Amino acid sequence: MTATKGEFFNPAKLSSRDKAEATDHTARAIIAAEASARDKKTEKLKALRLQQEADAEPKAAPAKKRRSPVKPRS
Repeated sequence: MTATKGEFFNPAKLSSRDKAEATDHTARAIIAAEASARDKKTEKLKALRLQQEADAEPKAAPAKKRRSPVKPRS
């Protein structure tokens, strides 16, 4: 069982159009995957931010009124 050149190399050359289509397809797939990952991350961060804001609201106590400074008696 010897390895021949035909097993490793495609004897027919691809046209430049075929190469461009393959590159375009691959690039579009990568871009779509990155966009999907970015959208997932954005949704996750938005949910965490909303949860954090919801948790912070009930804990906020009303501000105490300041008393006016004591005026010295004359």
